[in-house]
Amino acid sequence: MKTELFTFCDFAQESGGKLTVVGTFDTIISRNFPCIHPQLSVVIRIRFDLWEFSSHSFRIEARDLDGELNIEPVTGTVDVKGAGNATAVSHLVFTISNLHFNSGGVVNFVLYIDDKEISSLPLYIRKG
Repeated sequence: MKTELFTFCDFAQESGGKLTVVGTFDTIISRNFPCIHPQLSVVIRIRFDLWEFSSHSFRIEARDLDGELNIEPVTGTVDVKGAGNATAVSHLVFTISNLHFNSGGVVNFVLYIDDKEISSLPLYIRKG
C-alpha cells in the first residue's frame, strides 16, 4: 500500500470515488494562546495492490512533541475491493471541529493501517 495524499484542508468531500479538496495547508497561525481552530478536514488517499484487497483497520492519532494526544484517535475499517484493476484506492476524509491549542508547536498526525505506522503529517501551530 502507498499513501498518495495526506493533507489538511479547509473543506473536503468524497462523491462517487472522486475527492474534492479545497485550501490545503500545514500551518495554523494564532494571535493568542490558548486558541481554538474552528474546523479543519483531514484527507488521506491510499492505493492498495491486488494482494492487499481485503478489510483493513485504520487509526489516526494526533500527538504533540511530548507524545500527548491532542484529539481522540480516529478509528475504523476500510474495505478494499478491486474493480478489475491491479490496484484500488480508498479515501479517508474526516473533519475536526474546535481544535484546542495551549501554545505553539507541532502536532503530528500519524496513520496506522492494521496497527502498522504507514505515514505521518505535521501540523505547525505558530503565533503571528
